Amino acid sequence: MKSLTSQISNSLLIGLSVSLAALSIFTYLGFSSAGGYLGFPLDDAWIHQTYARNLGQRGEFAFMPGVPSAGSTSPLWSYFLSVGYVLRLEPRLWTYFLGALALALNAYLAGKLAQSLWPEFKTGVIALVAAAVALEWHLSWAAASGMETALFAACALAVFTLPPTRPVLLGLLVGASMLLRPDGLTLLPFALARVLPAPPFFPVLSSPNNEKNAWLRVLLGFLMFFIPYLGFNYWLAGAIWPNTFYAKQAEYAILRQFPLWQNAWNVLQQPLLGAQALLLPGWLALVWRAARERRWAHLVPLLWVGAYLAAYILRLPVTYQYGRYVMPVIPILVTLGVGGLAGLVRPAAEKFLTRIFSRVWLLAVVILWLGFWGYGALLYLRDVRIIETEMVATAKWVAANTPPGAVIAAHDIGALGYFGERRLLDLAGLISPEVIPFIRDEARLTEWLTTSGAQYLVTFPDWYEHLADGREKLFGTTAPYSPAAGGTNMAVYRWP
Repeated sequence: MKSLTSQISNSLLIGLSVSLAALSIFTYLGFSSAGGYLGFPLDDAWIHQTYARNLGQRGEFAFMPGVPSAGSTSPLWSYFLSVGYVLRLEPRLWTYFLGALALALNAYLAGKLAQSLWPEFKTGVIALVAAAVALEWHLSWAAASGMETALFAACALAVFTLPPTRPVLLGLLVGASMLLRPDGLTLLPFALARVLPAPPFFPVLSSPNNEKNAWLRVLLGFLMFFIPYLGFNYWLAGAIWPNTFYAKQAEYAILRQFPLWQNAWNVLQQPLLGAQALLLPGWLALVWRAARERRWAHLVPLLWVGAYLAAYILRLPVTYQYGRYVMPVIPILVTLGVGGLAGLVRPAAEKFLTRIFSRVWLLAVVILWLGFWGYGALLYLRDVRIIETEMVATAKWVAANTPPGAVIAAHDIGALGYFGERRLLDLAGLISPEVIPFIRDEARLTEWLTTSGAQYLVTFPDWYEHLADGREKLFGTTAPYSPAAGGTNMAVYRWP
């Protein structure tokens, strides 16, 4: 009877996760389509599409045909996207489908993690955890963005959901996560912590797994992906990490000069924007209860969240696009917050004040959660409009008004690579790694563009202080969406 009940609950959890993930994706895409545009809210999504198209149609991992490069931080995501090109599916629809699957997987795994941490919880609480993840606005935006973010978040969840009696599979998951983002390396110590016996001075790392040499099995599974991954990058670019790993840190190195507390505040607030802030009592209750009842396994996922955020605070404290680099911690934060809150609030308590306070708090969480979910759909529409009317529109102008052999210099290469299909000089260093040492030095950039044979410059006028000075402007977009968001319109200049 117990196994039958568990099986039914699992089926219900799958159905709930898939249904709500589909609702999230369809709602966000519906808002976007009703607003006149159906695309992606990030230019980087078109970078993945360009790699995927060349991989699916030409069998090569390259941004420009015939020129293999390590400009993608997510070769596994590009591989999944390439299946759509092999099957000749509409690229955007296939990408949305993969995003919906990733969001559903996050919701399902969040429910399973809650089940494993709190076996005493009723089905309703587990369903609430899954629903909260599926309807979290950051994750809904990310799932419809064409990026690997939601799938990487699911990998991280799986590392903490999988039983520690499966050490090889744990290692494989960590290795696979690195093929989605190099950040997956942060998961390795915590995967090992789940199978190692607890040191007496740090019982939080306790593990129920008594398998001999389990840590070696984790490392074996990890290395099966990690070693080929390093070799793949070295073969493509002569470095063990993808170009983006170095380029982003070089481009935003100035941020590391800011006070540490300022960077910490900027990064930490990103995953909390929304109703998550109301889960703070849940996290505090979780920590207090785990210490009191010695449920140390409850704290291991939270420790990873802290380590992951600390890595970005110290090395890449960027906050643009709603903190998309730190979004993968949100499913775990939501799971632990809802679980901790479920053990704290008592909406059916006998005491009047406890009952009223609990109900008001839960109602506030639900209203804010759904409110931000709807607001996220409006943000998604705005972002898609900007990409479609700036990057995509400019790329199509380049394709129609420049000769096939033209050399184009640009900072945003995604849509240009996909629609423009010209030789590109990448000012952001993703496919032109030679630019990374002087990525913010406009004098050296000018010299490099000239000696490299640039004929056109594509950029937003305010992104560089002097790079476009004195250049003949050939084209400029006129859509109102970017200026309304505080930006400018993209322009094409002749590079003499």
